[in-house]
Amino acid sequence: MLLCWSGGKDSALALYEIIHSGGYSVSALLTTVTEDYDRISMHGVRTVLLEGQANALNLPLEKVFINKQSSNEEYEETISGVLARFKNSGTHSVVFGDIFLEDLRTYREKNLAKAAMTGVFPLWKKDPRLLAGTFIDRGFKAILTCVDTKFLDARFTGREFDETLLSDLPPSVDPCGENGEFHTFVYAGPLFDREIPVIRGEIVLRDDRFCFCDLLLR
Repeated sequence: MLLCWSGGKDSALALYEIIHSGGYSVSALLTTVTEDYDRISMHGVRTVLLEGQANALNLPLEKVFINKQSSNEEYEETISGVLARFKNSGTHSVVFGDIFLEDLRTYREKNLAKAAMTGVFPLWKKDPRLLAGTFIDRGFKAILTCVDTKFLDARFTGREFDETLLSDLPPSVDPCGENGEFHTFVYAGPLFDREIPVIRGEIVLRDDRFCFCDLLLR
């Protein structure tokens, strides 16, 4: 099976659950990259760090390239070609780290059905606060790389995803950022054979809304 990999905590936790459930084999990590910036789409993380994750996880990485102005239709056409290729080579399912967004799950399953594939959602309907705590307790480490300032103060950008951060989050913000409040980059954890050495770089505001912390290899 493929695993939809954003580089963040939910996809890392989904991978952990799949590996430890037994009976599944992950053939590759599937990540959408905005080619204009050479960064993970939405998360804004450099691909060199993404590649570092894949190497530390000892898993192949399949990058799906889109341009910054790519329409939803163009994205679907691109991803359908990638899915068809994996389906023809014997992969029949894709794992996602989604938790409770029904419309997003429906959208994913609709696209997978076109490729005669199915979705697997190991975190589905689990308590986000428990998931966040489990992520930390298992020894994963992550940094907030993007904050939507419509929901969360920009000062959270670049912070470590830990118990202190969880206690500082406003009650209106989902502990896993499931509504898009924030995105993360995982740099260490029980699935990694080594920690990815990262340092925090410049913090910038884009589109008067999204605050990004540029992570660099140390």
